[in-house]
Amino acid sequence: MTNLKTISSIALGLGVSLWLQGCSQTPPSNASSENALQGKLTVTGSSTVAPLTSEMAKQFEAENPNVRIDVQTGGSSRGLADASQGLADIGMVSRTLKEAEAKELQGFVVARDGIGIIVHTDNPVAEMSDEQIVQIYNGEIENWQAVGGKDAPIAVVNKAEGRSTLELFLKYFKLENAEIEADTVIGDNQQGIKTVAGNPNAIAYVSIGSAEYEIERGVPIKLLPVGGVAASTETVQDGSFPLSRSLTLVTKAEPTGLTQEFLEFAQSEEAHDLIREQNFIPLEAVEGGE
Repeated sequence: MTNLKTISSIALGLGVSLWLQGCSQTPPSNASSENALQGKLTVTGSSTVAPLTSEMAKQFEAENPNVRIDVQTGGSSRGLADASQGLADIGMVSRTLKEAEAKELQGFVVARDGIGIIVHTDNPVAEMSDEQIVQIYNGEIENWQAVGGKDAPIAVVNKAEGRSTLELFLKYFKLENAEIEADTVIGDNQQGIKTVAGNPNAIAYVSIGSAEYEIERGVPIKLLPVGGVAASTETVQDGSFPLSRSLTLVTKAEPTGLTQEFLEFAQSEEAHDLIREQNFIPLEAVEGGE
């Protein structure tokens, strides 16, 4: 009887052991988390693209809790340099890549934007010709009265070197940066917007999307037409606005892993609402787009 009890105990113990072993081999209910995205991305560059990228990063992080994305500004030139030198996983550039750049970097266009002229809402000037804008920026016109405004000196706000907004502004108006007589030199769009909002005699040029975003929130600035065309997301979208550009994310090599996943998200329909919230235009919405 004793032997039978001993055998039964051994059998029971063996059964429990096998059962526990089986449980340990059963995949946990959150096994998929082992395959979830994780890691950190560093994104640097254009101040125009940065607010949009930050919003994309927040949503991407919310959907992937083990991912962190650090977004830093510094201008398109920084985005290009950092991506090229491996200092950032992704660079932000507020224009299309040039031919030479495209040979060394991979570009991923995520949206469209325009560059608009802004003045204070108290400024009575509603429109100027391209020639008048050139004359203001090269110092030939120094008083608002010469273009139908008040008798007041014009405070010219220019962009710092290394900014795509500056580069495209100069190209469109056929100016050299050395020709510009600037009273203030700013870096990002927010600096330009704050400068004009705080000075009724100032003029600047910034991202249309950024300007519209702030105007909707009551900031006292207004956009002037360029080339006789109203500066708005609508005219950028329909292709009639003459000073528009691509918003581009760039990488050194063909992206893989986490970088690839984030770029695919940035170009997906899932990101379109975020793009519109920033007053930019998703690519599919651009008529005759790239």
